[in-house]
Amino acid sequence: MALSVTSARAAVKADINVTPLIDVMLVLLIIFMIVTPIIAAGFQATIPRGEHTVDRPEGPDEVRHGIERAGKFYLDLGDGPRQVKDADLPGRLAAIYAARARDKILFLKADQNIEFARVQQAIELAREAGVRVVGAITEQRQSLVKKKEGG
Repeated sequence: MALSVTSARAAVKADINVTPLIDVMLVLLIIFMIVTPIIAAGFQATIPRGEHTVDRPEGPDEVRHGIERAGKFYLDLGDGPRQVKDADLPGRLAAIYAARARDKILFLKADQNIEFARVQQAIELAREAGVRVVGAITEQRQSLVKKKEGG
């Protein structure tokens, strides 16, 4: 607010000071110019490999769900992996987990080169079928295996 001394009365000048507004807008413009290319590039995620994995024998009642490189679904109920069509998977999982009262765990193993959307689709189908816990099966890193074998 500025005062004018030209008149005998003290008149108030009602001009808007736009300098702070321009400063804020320039800062926001610079931030968006930096952030926008990062957002447009997308987010790439890789499924981690286990560093401190412990081998544990698989139980006969465990359900393993696999996704191969081509995106095909497989179910392994202890008698070897068998291919399952996308349309049949919800019904098969629902039938398996409807009979279980306590353990509603599904172990998921997926190829590292498939799209994550396919893994997400498998998890959603499992959740709809009544699965409570989804465990990821990972492979041990080769460098750790060699270190343990070598010494």
